Amino acid sequence: MRRKRKSLTPDTPLAPVPSEILDQFVRQGPISHEELEAAVRRFKKAIIERALGGELTHHLGYPPGGSKPDETTNHRNGTGSKTVLTDDGPLAIEVPRDREGTFEPRFIPKHERRFTGFDDKILALYARGMTVREIQGFLAEMYAVEVSPDLISTVTDGIVAEVTAWQSRPLERMYPVVFFDA
Repeated sequence: MRRKRKSLTPDTPLAPVPSEILDQFVRQGPISHEELEAAVRRFKKAIIERALGGELTHHLGYPPGGSKPDETTNHRNGTGSKTVLTDDGPLAIEVPRDREGTFEPRFIPKHERRFTGFDDKILALYARGMTVREIQGFLAEMYAVEVSPDLISTVTDGIVAEVTAWQSRPLERMYPVVFFDA
């Protein structure tokens, strides 16, 4: 399976963020790099938790504080904490629960500990020829994330079959090459 490359320029322009929202995450005046990273992490946490809450609302069929439909017996049942590995390092989030335990989040599925993008980084390092231990050291150094060699192997095992098939494909009889010299 081929992965689509991310475009460096967005297809559609981004809508401006209302200043009321920005005021809650970033104080007025100059801020340090660490403060900016902390604000981005808080914003990411809020967005993830809001998306998970939206999924639960869709699953239950009514909004929080709204009237529950007569045909349903299921309702909200608090949250559970979970730490997910993101591009910015570990992030503690609160995942909403339902009383009957039938809610299966799709944004960050149950038992999933990695948020989209983290696996791609591991695969990119693996594709560059780094060993499992080198990848483990790189992730610890760059993202302050301690991951086991087993986790890295699990991520890379998913593509080993594809890589092996590509490596053992029959070669063409001839590959034409054209050189241009100016």
